[in-house]
Amino acid sequence: MIRQIFLALTLAAATALPVAAERIGDAARGATLFDRQCKACHQIGDGATNRVGPTLSNIFGRKAGTVAGFKYSKSITRMGADGLTWTLQTLDAYIENPKALVSGTRMNYRGMADASARADLMAFLRDYSDQPANIPESEPTARKSEPTLDPAILAIQGDPEYGAYLSSECSTCHRRDGADEGIPAITQWPPEDFVVAMHAYKSKLRPHPVMQMMASRLSNDEIAALAAYFATLE
Repeated sequence: MIRQIFLALTLAAATALPVAAERIGDAARGATLFDRQCKACHQIGDGATNRVGPTLSNIFGRKAGTVAGFKYSKSITRMGADGLTWTLQTLDAYIENPKALVSGTRMNYRGMADASARADLMAFLRDYSDQPANIPESEPTARKSEPTLDPAILAIQGDPEYGAYLSSECSTCHRRDGADEGIPAITQWPPEDFVVAMHAYKSKLRPHPVMQMMASRLSNDEIAALAAYFATLE
């Protein structure tokens, strides 16, 4: 009986201990990357304040566009309202190509193509979370990485006339004259940005459920045609 009580107490103590965070990447290398590519605009850690960009302390699990006192672009505020939350998956996509998630972002950063470098940077950022072991993904090393968009998809030459034919469903919400009245304008977009955004909806990286449904119905050629059409509208 005493042995059983001892084993039960031992098990309870073990389960009460904090769980070690799964390894994402090399946080020390991530710190170097942060200093080189992020520090000019962002601060992190004790005493961090908003600068050109918002503080990145406790970014995991935070809804996009919600740091107090920072004036965000209309685009990222909308994405936060749609439900965009910073997780390993969404941060990975945003660091790789900010326009994949937020087309009108003011962040003047072209992206980090190296997947291992992004993992190292996220490991560094996670060290500045409230509970590094309890970020939204309990097993970050098992996360499903979203592949970079195939260059062959970006190379498709869309047919603007076909895009005009397909656009009627888009224009039920988005204004063709480029006006922005609660719903973002999609005219005069660079075609590549349009294609990247639509495929982010298609893969459910962008959170808007209606746009996810719309994008899922479109083929690669149809997305390219729409991109070509909307790029021609003034």
